[in-house]
Amino acid sequence: MKVEVLTAKILDENPKLDNYQIAIAVSKRTDEILNGAVSKLNISKNIKAADIALMEIAEGLIKIKGFVDIEK
Repeated sequence: MKVEVLTAKILDENPKLDNYQIAIAVSKRTDEILNGAVSKLNISKNIKAADIALMEIAEGLIKIKGFVDIEK
């Protein structure tokens, strides 16, 4: 799947998130995968770690926590 489609899916399911928060979550999960964490998806190992991280988040296998809404 394309990055844009996956990002749109995440934003649709989590309206309080923004692209910056998704990027941070993908980065953290990518680091975990590169440091030996096992993917929660049953996919080929030929896929980049960042793509795997984004797919896991889009499928709801990885939750994004820790972001606080800031009132303006």
